[in-house]
Amino acid sequence: MSGLTVLVAARDEEEGIGETVRALQETFPEARVVVVDDGSRDGTAPVAAAAGVRVIRLPRRGKGQALSLAERQLPPGPLLLCDADLCGDLAPLLEREADVVVAAFAERQGGGFGVAKRAAQALIRARSGFRAREPLSGQRLLSEAARAACFPLAPGFGVETRMTVDAVRAGLEVVETELPLTHRETGRDRAGFLHRGRQLADLLVACGPLATNHRGLRLPLVGWLIPLAGARGSEKVRLAAAGIALIGLVDDLWSGEERGVRAHLRGGRTTGMLKLVGIPTVALAVTRRPSAALLVALSAHVVNLLDTRPGRALKGFLLGALVVRGPVVPYAAAAVFLCPYDLNEMLMLGDGGSNTLGAVLGFGSVARITGRGRWVAIGALLALSVLGEIRSLGHLIETTPGLAQLDALGRQP
Repeated sequence: MSGLTVLVAARDEEEGIGETVRALQETFPEARVVVVDDGSRDGTAPVAAAAGVRVIRLPRRGKGQALSLAERQLPPGPLLLCDADLCGDLAPLLEREADVVVAAFAERQGGGFGVAKRAAQALIRARSGFRAREPLSGQRLLSEAARAACFPLAPGFGVETRMTVDAVRAGLEVVETELPLTHRETGRDRAGFLHRGRQLADLLVACGPLATNHRGLRLPLVGWLIPLAGARGSEKVRLAAAGIALIGLVDDLWSGEERGVRAHLRGGRTTGMLKLVGIPTVALAVTRRPSAALLVALSAHVVNLLDTRPGRALKGFLLGALVVRGPVVPYAAAAVFLCPYDLNEMLMLGDGGSNTLGAVLGFGSVARITGRGRWVAIGALLALSVLGEIRSLGHLIETTPGLAQLDALGRQP
């Protein structure tokens, strides 16, 4: 196959990576073989390099993110994905004519009970209608069209499942071909069950809402779940937060190219316009006062403006929560829990989360700030909103001493 690249995902595979790479070179002598080393703590990278292939070394990111970061460094053309512990001949995959060709193991592999595999099959069928025999196989041949439809990949071990879903939903043909392959099995011991538990969790996350961050990585959107944190708080605030989270999630999933208030006003019927109208409407229904609704809406907008880098919106919310307290406390606990995952680019708040947290700050402020003080707060938030339309608040933060250091604290370089 002309222009074929073989991409091998590896982590701590020092013992077997050399043999795997040499076998791939013999099977595909005209192809480029590339190993992406996902933060190995052993000699995986030097062993692979000694075998004469290109090695892309990354900090530990998980399989999906490692493959996504490596793929963008590769030339265009068909792509064969392969696991580092594979034994067997993948050449028959090139004989099938389809956008995605998946290697199905001829014999059952692994010592589990098949829960993760059945869950993956059910998720693929629910999301795309495709009946997958081997939903977790990492041995896949992708056409250029499939690369464009599937990358960046879902994070973690849900990568193959979401890859099938994305390809089918893009109208591409996916086929499976049975091959006599083997790989290192996971047993029915503690390590094996922990691995399969993590795999099952990743499957569920991968088939949920996803979005692409500033680095071009595809991450799960979890901010729309934040209203659950207020289960023991004010019922009115909790219901309002749920409504605002839903409005933000709609924007996350179906937003267009418009950015900023002016662009949405010119665009007319956009998801951004839904937020501009919907959030103040929800706030007015709860507070019954225009000034309070305006404070809530502006607070939601300003926190959302901060959500351009990992952890920034959460830090802004937590600083505000130190002042407001009251009904904000349960949500602050959730923000503290989410912060390390956000900073390490394992998840994203999205508009569903940042707008909700900002609105919660607004509701808490309504109870504490009245009269002239409320209008001062509204003026300050309005000024920040206007500033965000004129220039980037993120750039302002990054160039201001003190704020820049706080902003970068805990974030991956």
